[in-house]
Amino acid sequence: MEITHQIRIGTAGWSYKDWEGIFYPSGMQRNRLHPLEYLARFFDTTEINTSFYGPIKPELAKVWCRKVAAVNPRFLFTAKLYRAFTHSPMAVMEPTSAATIRPTDEDELRTREGLDAIANEGRLGALLIQFPVSFKNTPLNREYIDRLVRQFMEYVCVVEVRDSSWNNAETLAAFAEKNVSFCNIDQPLIGRSLAPTEHVTAPTAYVRLHGRNYDQWFDSDNRNDRYNYLYNQQELSGWKERIGRIAESAETTYVITNNHFESKAGVNALELKSMLSGKRVLAPPTLIKKYPELRNIADPAQDFGEDSSGSQMSLLA
Repeated sequence: MEITHQIRIGTAGWSYKDWEGIFYPSGMQRNRLHPLEYLARFFDTTEINTSFYGPIKPELAKVWCRKVAAVNPRFLFTAKLYRAFTHSPMAVMEPTSAATIRPTDEDELRTREGLDAIANEGRLGALLIQFPVSFKNTPLNREYIDRLVRQFMEYVCVVEVRDSSWNNAETLAAFAEKNVSFCNIDQPLIGRSLAPTEHVTAPTAYVRLHGRNYDQWFDSDNRNDRYNYLYNQQELSGWKERIGRIAESAETTYVITNNHFESKAGVNALELKSMLSGKRVLAPPTLIKKYPELRNIADPAQDFGEDSSGSQMSLLA
């Protein structure tokens, strides 16, 4: 399969304690190596996860941009919108709907400051507006999405919904009319959960793989356990085909792996990168040691001091 448009593959987040010694070399802090300086050697995007929990600090955003620019000039971030705009403050206790979401003017001001710090550096690829599974397709919720995307219309907006009530022609037409991207997701199919899709409703397409940890998706005491899932080759092959079809209809396609436990997201992102490019890829030596199946598609990267600009395997036309 020949990919004619740009595909960017990366992980959801990069700052995880359990990645040290697995994705990242041990002693990174001691060696004053920023995680993004290392991650950007292997991927040309990452989704900012911390922006969901609170607005990004502009000064921190500028540091991130400097770190990736020095290693991979092509690198772009995507960012989750602050949860004050997408989740009920009592989301654990009550369903989320337009009636229960309560952002403030201060939330918007601080959110824009962080996003603009990245956008002004030319490194913000998309804004992910992620709603929980309890956010159903109702007239009130559709109106809320319309209002929210108008509120943040200066950014490339991607809307993630997880309930299957949104998977219909009316929703897709409404998104396309507003130039809003529909987020195609992979998640455990429980109840009315949204099944895998391959919708393209705007020039930017988006794919998020959450893993399929059915046993611990809702029942785990530790939220990280739900992301303890490693996709096998057959599962990834299905997504390779979907991503290929998505990319044919989009200008840019972001593929984000969110199964971050012990950097399983890094493994699957590299495997997809190899599948879609048809080439071997570079991988962290520690990751290959932890997941030896990577030897089939990846070669260990050399010391960080090397010039890696030529080794970034960009999936470009």
